[in-house]
Amino acid sequence: MQNRISRRRMLQATGAVGVCTLIRPASVRAYAANEKPSVGAIGAGIGAHDAKKLEEAGAVIAALCEVDEGRLHSWARNHPNAKLYTDFRKMLDEAKLDGVVVATPDHTHAPISMAAMRRGVHCFCQKPLTHNVTEARRMRELAEQKKLATQMGTDTQSNPEMLRLRKLIQAGGLGEVTEVHVGTNRPIWLQGADRPAGEDPVPKNLNWDLWLGPAPMRPYVAHWPKDHPARKLPSFKHEFVYHPFVWRGWWDFGTGALGDIAPHVMNIIFFALELDQPTSVEVVDTSGMTAEMFPQWSILRFDFPARGKQPPVKLFWYDGGKELPQELGGGLGPVFVGTKNTYPANRGPFRDGKGQAYQTPELAPGEWDRQSVWADWLRGIQTGKQPGCNFSYSGPFTEAYLLGNIALKVKGRIEWDPKAFKITNNQEANQYLSREYRKGWGLDEI
Repeated sequence: MQNRISRRRMLQATGAVGVCTLIRPASVRAYAANEKPSVGAIGAGIGAHDAKKLEEAGAVIAALCEVDEGRLHSWARNHPNAKLYTDFRKMLDEAKLDGVVVATPDHTHAPISMAAMRRGVHCFCQKPLTHNVTEARRMRELAEQKKLATQMGTDTQSNPEMLRLRKLIQAGGLGEVTEVHVGTNRPIWLQGADRPAGEDPVPKNLNWDLWLGPAPMRPYVAHWPKDHPARKLPSFKHEFVYHPFVWRGWWDFGTGALGDIAPHVMNIIFFALELDQPTSVEVVDTSGMTAEMFPQWSILRFDFPARGKQPPVKLFWYDGGKELPQELGGGLGPVFVGTKNTYPANRGPFRDGKGQAYQTPELAPGEWDRQSVWADWLRGIQTGKQPGCNFSYSGPFTEAYLLGNIALKVKGRIEWDPKAFKITNNQEANQYLSREYRKGWGLDEI
């Protein structure tokens, strides 16, 4: 496994520093005038949104894939010319695609994305990029090897407000940032429960084996039993146990509140402060994981080392209804604590500690050449210009935040050596860097 990517190399991959001549990689074919990239989309739900946005940005949606045939045929009404599949492997082998959108549950992101990239297909993968840390490293390495246009589905690198905030921070408007606090209202699905007993018939429209993918086989259960203790938990809002949507709280399938929202709200922190990998992650407080589910709530601390002249950074994460300390204004943040000023970068007016509105700097014409996340990726397919959240950036970023889930699993503090790809203070924790894959679902098997 290759050594970690350097900060400067990562930022060059996003276009954040320097100007270089664009060299068309071997993976970029010549497009005729007015020719549109042919794209396949895997996974209804957010995948339907991505397909619509890509079509508006200039793609041809040539194929749709979804393991639930009911959802597939409902989705297909919006793309009548697309060929339909329930098995992504057949789609990748049959359809002539320039790119693919992977918008499935978290546990299948990496196996599907890597199968596509090995076939030379450009990849747009929804957040979180992967289910575990090893997959994030492997995804980045394969994308770089194949020289493909890649994008993780989050818009920080193309959001003008976030780009102006980055410019303010990097210009020293807050002084040296030493601490950041950020939170989320997630989970908005069940967490902190135990698996229900029993088994229900699998619906005829659902391929349960394909839905499970690399995860261990388990019985299908449609709804939570009426007398199950899970129904009394604060996060109980949905009757479904696994499919659709509520898989996020299960360790085998999802990545919890952290994996769902950190790719959005931590992104500006990682991006603006040019963070790389944390040296340690620890659980400050939590309701505690169950054997198979993420906690109802948690507070984590990530420690990032100094970068050049920039000091170390402490990043605090809050979820499950836990808010930032009142001295930082409460709420969910993010709040950047600098040696000169504190910046509460939440929605609404940005004000300093004296109540004065910050004047976030404007972006000069051509200073940041980005489009929507979908248009940015399509341009990458056609020209070789890497999108802002390509896997050389989002891979290391994903490694960083998913370490938080390992700290939750071992209920303590982990110390991370990214070069050795090893947790150094807790041998047990290293097993959670990856997972056991069902036969035929390994990262190199599809």
